[in-house]
Amino acid sequence: MLDDEEKSIIERAIGGDALAFGLLYDKYHEQIYRFVYLKVSHREEAEDITHHVFLNAWQNMGTYRDKGFPFSSLLYQIARNKVIDHYRTKKTTLDIEDLNEAEIPRHESTVEDSLHFQFQVTTVKTAIKQLKQEYQDIIIMRYVEELTPSEIARILKKPETTIRVLQHRAIKQLKALLNELP
Repeated sequence: MLDDEEKSIIERAIGGDALAFGLLYDKYHEQIYRFVYLKVSHREEAEDITHHVFLNAWQNMGTYRDKGFPFSSLLYQIARNKVIDHYRTKKTTLDIEDLNEAEIPRHESTVEDSLHFQFQVTTVKTAIKQLKQEYQDIIIMRYVEELTPSEIARILKKPETTIRVLQHRAIKQLKALLNELP
């Protein structure tokens, strides 16, 4: 649900106010970039795709209608489509192994903690890359981006109950994969 301040900013952006859209950009850029980066695993490509996400959103602000979902739902939907387009044109597969651990936010207290964290990240990346694309999307949106099932449903254009079932299946498969890894 949008708060009054964000509604006001969106209304100004719909009216063509570039500064208002800049506020939306500032608010959502990092999380959209992170989502894209986790999907493409290359900084330059993630930056380029993220740029296109916001360009597309700006160009289509005049058609935006508040349907009770956060503005980020629209951005995630555009981002997901841009990532799909990216892979269609490149005809490559997602290589989550190239994810740079330095760019994942974390708290470290010792060298041992750091090494343990890096091992965990590598293990989880190995398992996630074995999931089908839809499961990867749901895991990243739910647990990295902390979106609600209803927000994910809006982005993926599926019923919320379907998202909950897919999330359950994705977690179950991810757990099984993690248990199989050495």
